[in-house]
Amino acid sequence: MADTTAETIKLWANKKERQQYDDFANLFALIKTVEKLEKAFVTSAVSTSEYETACGELITKYKTLRTTLADLVPDISHFMATYNMHCASAKHRLNVGLPATIEHRVLTTKDGNGSSRESAVSVAECVHHYIGAMDTIKLGMIAKDQVAPCLSDLSTALYKVHQLPNDFPGKGMVRLWLDKLEKMRASDELADDETRQLLFDVENSYNQFMQLLGGKEGG
Repeated sequence: MADTTAETIKLWANKKERQQYDDFANLFALIKTVEKLEKAFVTSAVSTSEYETACGELITKYKTLRTTLADLVPDISHFMATYNMHCASAKHRLNVGLPATIEHRVLTTKDGNGSSRESAVSVAECVHHYIGAMDTIKLGMIAKDQVAPCLSDLSTALYKVHQLPNDFPGKGMVRLWLDKLEKMRASDELADDETRQLLFDVENSYNQFMQLLGGKEGG
């Protein structure tokens, strides 16, 4: 009689490989969760404030996972295709790196004094991230895992400045560079011409930002 005992097949050979599969599983679950959250927000199944808080936490977790898996998953689109994930909303949200309420400048609270103080803080924060990004590049810290966090922080800060028009060029510029970096491994460095172009783009965007706001650094 044939032996019908099922043979256990292990996907990993050691603890390191097992951790990698655990991280893959966490990334898969996170993408699915973001997709469900986006649909819940669109159908008003969750409030704006609940959505923004939950989405912000998920994006933060995603960034942490992406740092861990940078060399194994250089491109989130490839990961989703490999595991047959049809999550267009989640892909967009994670690539943008901002909740929809911030991306489309939906204010959850409005009052005269509070709004004014919030605007001043947002402008000051944006200036801080512009200068931080420029200093990072000038210091020759041009690897993906050094440049990408600075640009990601700048992107988030730009969307919080409600005085900026939706078509402010700096937003698109940062997004293009983040998309470029997304396809690189964590240790990959920008070439000399790319570094020079990035610094030019960030400095030019900073000057446009200051001109648009009257040259006031959050004042």
